[in-house]
Amino acid sequence: MSAATVEPRTPGLHVAAAARPQTANDRPTISFELFPPRNPAAAPRLWATVQALEAVHPDFVSVTYGASGKTRVTTRQLVRRLLRETTLNPIAHLTCVGTSREEITTIVEEFLDEGVRSFLALRGDPPVDQSDWVAHPDGLQTAGELVELLRQIEAQRCATSPSQAVRARVRPLSVAVAAFPRGNHATGGTRAQDVASLLAKQEAGADFAITQVFFDADDYLGMVAEARDAGVTIPIIPGIIPSTDPARLVRVQELTGVPVPERLFDLLGSADDELDRHRRGIRASVDLVNGVLDGGAPGVHLYTFNQHHAVLDLLEGAHLDGGARTAPDLASGPQITATARPSRD
Repeated sequence: MSAATVEPRTPGLHVAAAARPQTANDRPTISFELFPPRNPAAAPRLWATVQALEAVHPDFVSVTYGASGKTRVTTRQLVRRLLRETTLNPIAHLTCVGTSREEITTIVEEFLDEGVRSFLALRGDPPVDQSDWVAHPDGLQTAGELVELLRQIEAQRCATSPSQAVRARVRPLSVAVAAFPRGNHATGGTRAQDVASLLAKQEAGADFAITQVFFDADDYLGMVAEARDAGVTIPIIPGIIPSTDPARLVRVQELTGVPVPERLFDLLGSADDELDRHRRGIRASVDLVNGVLDGGAPGVHLYTFNQHHAVLDLLEGAHLDGGARTAPDLASGPQITATARPSRD
C-alpha cells in the first residue's frame, strides 16, 4: 500500500518542530494502538485506518483484547489479517482477567500458530460489572506472572520442536508490558509501586514497556528517572493520545484516572471552530511529543481510537511521518508551552 492512499492532512494545519532523523536506524520508533471493530459495519472504516497508518511505516501496531477475552475471536481475526495482508507487525494484547492458566495457554498457542511473535502482557482491568479485580481461581495474579507464562510456553514449544527452535532464533518472541507515569489508578498504586512492578516484570522477561496516557512530559520523564534508579533498563515508550477532542479526553480521564490539565480544556474550548480546535489540539500534542523525545524517549506509541487523521497530523507536525504526507503550511496559533524537563534515558 502506497502513501498515495493516505488522505491529505487537515487543511490549514502546520506545527513548527525541529526535523528529526528519518533513516531506519536512528529515527524514533512509531507505533499505534488499534482495537477490533465493534460491529461488522465498523470493519471497512478500521481497514481504511490500517491502510493509512501503514503508509508511515510504523514499527508495530498493538491490538487490544477485551476484558475476560470478550474480543478473543475478533482480536485474532484482526491480527491474522494484519499478518497476511499488510506489512505491519502486530502485537497482540493479553490479559489475566477471568481466565485460567490453561485457557491463557490455549490463547497464546492460537496466536503463536497464526505467526504472532509479539505480545503485550497486561493484568487487565476488571469487567465493567465488577468494581474490584479478582483473579480467576486457576489464573494469574499479575502481569509479571503472564510474562513468565509466555516465556515458558515458548520454551516448551522450542524444546519439543527443532524447527520451532530455529524459527524462534530467527524471530525471537517479544514481550511488552505496561507502565504508569502517574501510578496505576486501577490498582490504587503509586508511581513508586508501579516502578517496583515494572522491575518485577523486567525480571520475569519483559523486553520493553509502553506507558498509559499522560499529558505532561514531566510525568513520563520523572517515572523513567525513578525506574532507572530502581534498576529498570528496558526501553519505556510513552503512550500518547492526540488531544483534539474534549469529550474523548473526559472519557479517557474517567477510564484511566489520569487528570487532563485544565489548560488543555481551556485551549480547546476557546477555539473558533472545529478546525481551529483540531489545530490547537495537534499543536499541544506535538509539544508533548517533542518534550518526551527531547528528554530521551525512544519513540512514541499513539492511541488511535481506530481513526487515523489526528495521529497522522500529529506525526507530520512532529516530523515523524517520514515525509509520507505533504501539504502547504498554514498560520500558526496558540500553543501550550512545555515545562522544563531533565534529560533522560
